[in-house]
Amino acid sequence: MSTVQTYTVAEKTCEHCVASVSEEVQEISGVEDVQVVLETGSLTVTTSQPIDDAEVQTAVESAGYQLA
Repeated sequence: MSTVQTYTVAEKTCEHCVASVSEEVQEISGVEDVQVVLETGSLTVTTSQPIDDAEVQTAVESAGYQLA
């Protein structure tokens, strides 16, 4: 059973930003899919198990961005 969590990423301005965030979040154990929408800042993470919001925040920060 998959779990879907949605976040908002601040200050993304280009497709490179989207790719950076996606790559970092995809590395979290259990992540099955990552969708980032540039226009809204929406980050949707589908996982095979619940993950800690702090893991997502750390991954987004590693990409150089912040959760809003």
